[in-house]
Amino acid sequence: MRYKIAAFADEAASTLDGQITAMKENSMELLEIRGVDGENIADITNEKARYIRKRLDDEGLAVWSLGSPYGKISISDDFSPHLDKFKHSLETADILGARHIRLFSFYEADQLDEVLERLNSFIEAAKGSEIILCHENEKGIYGDTADKCLEIHKALPEMKAVFDPANFIQCGQDTKTAWDILSPYVEYMHIKDALADGKVVPAGKGIGQLSYLLSQYKGDVLTVEPHLTVFEGFEKLERNNTGHKYCYPDSRTAFAAAVSALRDIIGG
Repeated sequence: MRYKIAAFADEAASTLDGQITAMKENSMELLEIRGVDGENIADITNEKARYIRKRLDDEGLAVWSLGSPYGKISISDDFSPHLDKFKHSLETADILGARHIRLFSFYEADQLDEVLERLNSFIEAAKGSEIILCHENEKGIYGDTADKCLEIHKALPEMKAVFDPANFIQCGQDTKTAWDILSPYVEYMHIKDALADGKVVPAGKGIGQLSYLLSQYKGDVLTVEPHLTVFEGFEKLERNNTGHKYCYPDSRTAFAAAVSALRDIIGG
């Protein structure tokens, strides 16, 4: 298979043990690590990072990227402690063997200069680390649409792109148009699809045009980010046949469905 599939395994289970089980159940080897044992990856100690690394090494698993929360603060918030935490995460990434950190471009931001100044602080802090910083498009941050993402990448060419189709849909952005604008900057993709109303569905079941996007994508890693609906009363819902098409009885089932949907598209 041409692609290596990574995943946000914290959507399958909150514990490291559960995430390892879900990865092995779905024959996957790469994680985009975001939450482990109730802690965000930005908050774990170096000791915890070393423990995670050993466990993953023992299980034949590896970390592709840190799914960090950096840039998910208001532009008016104090940036200094946020930057300090980011510097700690550079150590975390090194311990875990990750060579990418996913980040964002700030809430309530309408001035590009302010955004670029802060993003450049991340870039400066990461110099010499060989870690690639990747900006994800997301609603509510400065870089929500393709044109605004392009402003960031043109000004900061060291900052690569994580292309998330569902997030573009939720911002009213056509994904093909977004791809045409941003493809030169794309380091990797998050695999999420969505309906026109923004509801996330399995890959290929929404309007994200994932088959087209994957036919154009030149990279080799795809991160599954399920974001699918887990319905607590699923069994009763099934008996009542109320037509909720993409609801799942538990997180592990939703995770497996997201992985399977991607594999149906890429044929592996």
